[in-house]
Amino acid sequence: MADLHLDSSEEGSSALDSEDSSDTSRRRRGRDDRSDKRAFWAELPFLIIVALVLAMLLKTFVVQAFYIPSSSMEPTLMVQDRVLVTKLAYLYREPRRGEIVVFRDSPEETIGGTDEGGGVGELLSSLASGLGFGAGNERDFIKRIIGLPGETIEMRGGVVFIDGEPIPEAATADGGYLSRPDLNDFGPVTIEEGHYFMMGDNRPNSSDSRFGLGQIPRDDILGRAFVTIWPLDQIGSLDIAEYDAVPADQ
Repeated sequence: MADLHLDSSEEGSSALDSEDSSDTSRRRRGRDDRSDKRAFWAELPFLIIVALVLAMLLKTFVVQAFYIPSSSMEPTLMVQDRVLVTKLAYLYREPRRGEIVVFRDSPEETIGGTDEGGGVGELLSSLASGLGFGAGNERDFIKRIIGLPGETIEMRGGVVFIDGEPIPEAATADGGYLSRPDLNDFGPVTIEEGHYFMMGDNRPNSSDSRFGLGQIPRDDILGRAFVTIWPLDQIGSLDIAEYDAVPADQ
């Protein structure tokens, strides 16, 4: 009988030990879970800062989205379209005729941008602009390169001549817009070295190098627009206009 009593005690003790061990494991897992959550929330601000820094670096040096605020590039780009602009296009070559580029006008010639609300507001506004939301900087323009450094450009009755040769332009808007007859005749003007002559595809309704902006220095060109990303049904690459009648780029 004594032996039976001892065996029963050992079984009970083993069961209690098992329950204690299970409770300990559950408590340990609970502590580990809480510790992991605290670690995540502690690291979250750092992760957000890293993501913001990477986004700013990407926007500044690689690619940026731009919002189209006006009709000056119709029919190629419509109001509220969004395009991606590569900042790397001109690291190893010069801009070419027909390419659509974003450039920044000289500060002394343009009204400054809107107030972005200080440091945080400026950061958020910059990020939104980089993703193509909002109108972006008021000093940023998107136009097509028409004239290259050293060339002579003029317009006669709305037809563009480069060094005396007319150029075919299938990309330009064909009527349906408010027209400015004073922009149909321009020049001749010789383009300065290191400068480019920009025009909007909606030729009668574009403030560009003919009027308002003047010739654009090479250093003011931010990058080349290469793809439309919005609206979704218009996603596609932006082809470079061909000008067969124009002497080849040097």
